Amino acid sequence: MEEMTKKRNALLAKKVIEGLRSRNMEAEFAETKEEALKKALELIPEGACVSMGGSMSVHAIGLSEALKNGNYNFIDRDAYEDKRQAMLLAYDADFFLSSCNAMTEDGVMVNIDGNANRVSAIAQGPKHVLFIVGMNKICKDVDHAMKRARNVASPINAQRFGLKTPCTQTGSCMNCKSADTICCQFLITRYSRHAGRIHVILVNEDLGY
Repeated sequence: MEEMTKKRNALLAKKVIEGLRSRNMEAEFAETKEEALKKALELIPEGACVSMGGSMSVHAIGLSEALKNGNYNFIDRDAYEDKRQAMLLAYDADFFLSSCNAMTEDGVMVNIDGNANRVSAIAQGPKHVLFIVGMNKICKDVDHAMKRARNVASPINAQRFGLKTPCTQTGSCMNCKSADTICCQFLITRYSRHAGRIHVILVNEDLGY
């Protein structure tokens, strides 16, 4: 990432953090993936039960590997033959790890899901939700955030999973009703009823999709 872009992102992050805190969420800024990993591990106590969806951002900073290899009760969905069991265990976890498909400059998060295990855990269940969000996902407002989620994140994820959706061929949302669609559930998180439940680490890197 260019130096001037990183400088601009650092300034913008201050506005985003202020917006998140006004919405009863905790937020902080990390310049690098390494710093983000350090901050995340400082928030998660040893012995904690931790789960996650399929966040590429969480993998990118090395957090999932650190939890697998550390003194944590990490629910590794890939290790479960019964994926539904792993998803259900997530609802009672101490921490649920995620990113978002897009976030507005004033701290509103947009997420789109296929199975809804991720958006449902964000909304309710786990005691804490920790978001790892690259500055590449920051958008002007909810309208732009929704467009990013549908036209950037969703087509790339559909391609990543090898799904047969129109967006894998066109590169943008076709508002389909394909059997493979991953745009089944839309979650807009504009406020946290429970103070401190949601914590966001903004990272001055391009992370995830």
